[in-house]
Amino acid sequence: MSPLPTLVLATGNAGKARELQSIFKGVRLEIKTLRDFDGIRDVEETGSTFVENASLKAAGFAVQTNHLSLADDSGLEVEALGNAPGVHSARFAGSGTGYDIKIERLLGMIRDSGSDDRRARFVCAMALSDDRGRVIHTVQAECAGRIALEPRGTNGFGYDPIFIPDDFEQTFGELGDEVKRSISHRAKAAELIIRYLLDFIA
Repeated sequence: MSPLPTLVLATGNAGKARELQSIFKGVRLEIKTLRDFDGIRDVEETGSTFVENASLKAAGFAVQTNHLSLADDSGLEVEALGNAPGVHSARFAGSGTGYDIKIERLLGMIRDSGSDDRRARFVCAMALSDDRGRVIHTVQAECAGRIALEPRGTNGFGYDPIFIPDDFEQTFGELGDEVKRSISHRAKAAELIIRYLLDFIA
């Protein structure tokens, strides 16, 4: 039997890696993360869109690992803030600050905006690069919802404690992993990537 193709989940975020590993469970691939490789250098996210940043990371990490690589770029868009923080979600309020500070700052900005509009969406773009650094497929998906008045729940990571997806009253921080895997922006994008991979590795 020939060995399974290797797919590198090109993220240094432990929470994101766990979520993706769970989503890709059952796909006939050997799944690795950046932690499985030594000497990996960060790839600078200089793109102006989620797709551009995901593509930069997928290509950059594919060249470093010499494997098919999947990278994502995701963020939170809040309508009252003109869709900020958007592609700057991870660096919002300073790249070195924790998400408790980022969340506090974001909630304060919504209050200061004077708007009652709490509509928001999580957006996730994913890019797949071959081992030569050529981006061969990209997708983008989103999960619409609204911003809670205060953080609730300890599940998930990032802005999950303040995001209430449509048709729910609980935040992503309160919802179980099984629900999140079926409706989240990352789950939807991953499903599109999996469909492509099943054809690609057939």
